[in-house]
Amino acid sequence: MFDDRSPIYQQIAEKIKKDILYGDLTADEQVMSTNQYASFYRINPATAAKAFQQLTDDGYLYKRRGIGMFVSPDAQERLRAGRREKFFSDVVRPMVAEARAVGIDLQEIIHHLKEQA
Repeated sequence: MFDDRSPIYQQIAEKIKKDILYGDLTADEQVMSTNQYASFYRINPATAAKAFQQLTDDGYLYKRRGIGMFVSPDAQERLRAGRREKFFSDVVRPMVAEARAVGIDLQEIIHHLKEQA
């Protein structure tokens, strides 16, 4: 599951965010504990704890004292909003710039997008 491109705790955090974004984890749903996560993926519990702390600090998870960690009620929408902005800045803006450079007008882009949808 893990690769050498980024720290394991970041990969864990990204996987959990992806699970929230795609609805595999829903609002107020309990997530595995850090020890369960560490055991399941055979990693150091401190590594899992660092990922969970990052997600808590970012507001995607919250703690219920003595019970565990849960998905924040607005986590999915916040992740979607962030991904939308990233999509437009990383995909659409460069695509439009490239289209202009090669002489493709906006209507042709729209036509091709509609065909793909």
